[in-house]
Amino acid sequence: MRREGPVRARGAPGASTRVAAVIGDPIAHSLSPALHNGAYAALGLDWTFVAFTVAARDVAEVVRGARASGFGGLAVTMPDKDAAARAADQVSPTVERLGAANTIVFRSGVAIAESTDGEGLLADLAAAWGFRPEGARCAVLGAGGAARAAVLALADAGARQVVVVNRSRERAEAAAALAGPAGSVAPPEALAEVDLVVKATPLGMHAAGGANEAASLGRRLAPGQLALELVYDPPTTPFLEAARAAGATARNGLGMLVHQAARQFELFTGEEAPVRAMWEAIGGER
Repeated sequence: MRREGPVRARGAPGASTRVAAVIGDPIAHSLSPALHNGAYAALGLDWTFVAFTVAARDVAEVVRGARASGFGGLAVTMPDKDAAARAADQVSPTVERLGAANTIVFRSGVAIAESTDGEGLLADLAAAWGFRPEGARCAVLGAGGAARAAVLALADAGARQVVVVNRSRERAEAAAALAGPAGSVAPPEALAEVDLVVKATPLGMHAAGGANEAASLGRRLAPGQLALELVYDPPTTPFLEAARAAGATARNGLGMLVHQAARQFELFTGEEAPVRAMWEAIGGER
């Protein structure tokens, strides 16, 4: 039997393949291609997911090019999230409040900015620890895009208190305002009084001084508290090591990454995300 049309290897992209991508700088460490491609394979979808190094100043141009090229969507990581929100034709209510987007969806030639970070955070807290913010006291370290998403998600989920700890008072106040009456700015000493601490800053990832400061924050925790470090590479950080040594239950951001990617997958494809397959694509749940 003769086969009409081009022949391509099983799983290889072809003319009908939908393309999605992650953009950021740096991007080589990103697990997003493995997560999304694992999900496409699990459901037999003719999609492929790639990664591009994109500086914040170039995001608007990249969004225009991806839209013109028929991309299914873009995942967006640091430092491009604020620029992605500005580059979109439309923004979701969450993005409008945050001023940052981690997702661009293309529908009928329109670039729509979404944020799945908060959903990913809440899904991971529930899956890993059975934790739900309603009535809880929470703290967020940092005031950038990921921190703002955490503040908003925790407050919208009913947290009784969301305190923001950040070096810049002005940025901390802006982040805390997203939580409405539940939000406030506090010094590091306040970490001892909360149920959950979310570290949403790269503090301690590079310079030795930063490592010492991150560890000092972790040492303020105690048994019975939960600590989530949104960084997932490396899997263990000075903050996590110190928090665990202090007796807190601590976890890195890999689970949040998986769950926010699952929501992106659903926005891009319209299909329910195969979360288990996504975990398996990066070596299993941990």
